[in-house]
Amino acid sequence: MRTTLHTWIKVACLGVAFAALAPRADAAPPALRVSDNKRFLVEADGKPFFYLGDTAWELFHRLNREEADRYLQNRAKKGFTVIQAVALAELDGHTDPNPYGHLPLVDLDPAKPAVKDGPANDYWDHVDYIVAKAEVLGLFIGFLPTWGRYWHDGIKDKKPIFTPANAGVYGEWLGRRYKDKALIWILGGDRGLDNDEQKAVIRAMARGLRKGDGGTHLVTLHPPGGAGSAQWFHDEDWLDFNMRQNGHVSEFTERYAQTRGDYDRTPVKPVLDGEPIYEDHPVSFNAKNLGHSISADVRRPLYWDLFSGACGHTYGHHSVWQMWQPGRNPVNGPLMPWFEAIDQPGAGQMQHGRRLIESRPFLTRVPDDSVIVTDRVPTSVPGAGRYRFAGTRDASGSYVMVYAPAGRKFKVKMRAVSGAAAQAWWFNPRNGEAVAAGEFPTKGEREFAPPDPGEHLDWVLVLDDASKGFPPPGR
Repeated sequence: MRTTLHTWIKVACLGVAFAALAPRADAAPPALRVSDNKRFLVEADGKPFFYLGDTAWELFHRLNREEADRYLQNRAKKGFTVIQAVALAELDGHTDPNPYGHLPLVDLDPAKPAVKDGPANDYWDHVDYIVAKAEVLGLFIGFLPTWGRYWHDGIKDKKPIFTPANAGVYGEWLGRRYKDKALIWILGGDRGLDNDEQKAVIRAMARGLRKGDGGTHLVTLHPPGGAGSAQWFHDEDWLDFNMRQNGHVSEFTERYAQTRGDYDRTPVKPVLDGEPIYEDHPVSFNAKNLGHSISADVRRPLYWDLFSGACGHTYGHHSVWQMWQPGRNPVNGPLMPWFEAIDQPGAGQMQHGRRLIESRPFLTRVPDDSVIVTDRVPTSVPGAGRYRFAGTRDASGSYVMVYAPAGRKFKVKMRAVSGAAAQAWWFNPRNGEAVAAGEFPTKGEREFAPPDPGEHLDWVLVLDDASKGFPPPGR
């Protein structure tokens, strides 16, 4: 069994320009860690890392190298930092070969990855290529060893193919192979933990990964819709940060409010939403009655989650996660091929939220809806459903931000801002532009009205301590 971590360099026989893919010999492997205050992710030197993910679950399984290049280059240009992809993919990745005719396992045995000597001639060589290409583009892979169906559902002889024994072997093999790569391990895969056997499989895989990579990479778990990793494993040492799947609903109170619940857990761990509503997805899986989501529907969870304390966010598109194109069986009615969907407006708008957060003190940001003055009718402000306002601020008060999902007037407690005066800005989540809105004393309450009253035209009010001299939001 070949265990070298750099066999992808040998794919020159396929006409690939390896010099562009190979990391420098003296370069340290990319590494991330949890921040000292346990709220965020940072690079090895302590620089804040904004996790902006995309769900590309079928990337390893369905795209060839040229298609993978196109997809990864698109995501890098749009400011994404993490690509979530699955080694044993959901859509029959165990029996349906990749574009080169390769399967990942021998006899459906996770302890026997299907590897061959030589360049670019097995399933894992293709995974190697994509992982390496992503790293060159500055992207981390959010690497799921397997989708949940293979440890949860009946597969072979109506039983899962994973056991605690082979999960540990498989995890250790993966850990060794990708020890020096830019990735984050994501266990789970859209399934709940229903019994002790399933929990034992996850724990064994986590131990195997740690043994194989020596603890080089962060580890989390992708749960089913409406749940979070904390529900089962919050207190376990191997779980570095929590991931939620707030899922394919468009209402704040049904799902997205739960991000704050995980933020408030002890011991303190970072949290993010690893699967909110996808763009162009049947809303609540009920297209007949609710239709398909639009860019406004995916922008709202970005700011709801971030302003509720999340350390980052994940975007998804319904065609892209399954890499659907004509000739492939569609899942839940995708509206367009993946190669068109990668340029849907919501995908490009995610980077504006990242730039906004990065433009202000990062590691001291806290959630705080109390900066918003509750209206006489609370369902108006801070609101409910699709129209829920959310607030966040710097712990020392150097800035306050309020997300307004609709063009409704609202009041802010100005004393939440430090200093004698607050510089106000309106930040546009649709194009990332900011417009100065005046300077005001930090006393009492003040009413603000978004620049445009349109119902799908969301805004972020940014109030800076004027003495800080911050640049325009998002710059």
